[in-house]
Formats: sequence, C-alpha cells, structure tokens
Amino acid sequence: MYAVIQDRNRQYRAEKGDKLTLDRAETAVIGSTLELPVLLFADGAVVKVGAPFVAGAKAVVKVLAHSLGDKITVGKFKRRKHMTNRRKGYRHQHTVVEVVSINA
Repeated sequence: MYAVIQDRNRQYRAEKGDKLTLDRAETAVIGSTLELPVLLFADGAVVKVGAPFVAGAKAVVKVLAHSLGDKITVGKFKRRKHMTNRRKGYRHQHTVVEVVSINA
C-alpha cells in the first residue's frame, strides 16, 4: 500500500513508516503531526486517482527534525577582473517527517 502525497508544490511517494525529507515547514514543531492531501492511493489491485485529491483521503506525518542540506557553493570567474575569490555558499533547510498512517 502506497500513496502519492503533496506538500506545497512537491509530490512524494510514501508508504507507512517511510521517512521523507520535505522543504522546511516553519510552523511545524518537532513531535507534532501534520495532515497532507493524497493525490493517488494504491492498495494492491485497487488504485484511486484524485482530481486533484482523493476524496476523504489524508496522510498523517510526524515531524522528527529540522535539518540543513549539503552546502552548495557558487563562484564567479572573469579573467583579469579580480573576481576569482567571489564565492557564495547556500544550505537548503529541510524538515524530516515519518509517515504514521495513510487513510483512504
């Protein structure tokens, strides 16, 4: 049994017990639960596809942690212009959640 769930503008394939890395949810407190809409629900031979969401279906996820992604460095270079040392770094913020249940 699995479902395709949506968190803001991204979609994830999830099963019960899976740990997912979502974009940072500022309002989510560690230990709290969130309800996410279900786009597709599959249980063996039964597949329910929503338009856009499956009616009455929701996925309950528990917030485990907030973390930072890998550092990405961006550098500019122009010859003879003394820009070789212009580097910037960025780390994307994530929220790690665990799928508690999928109700359809």
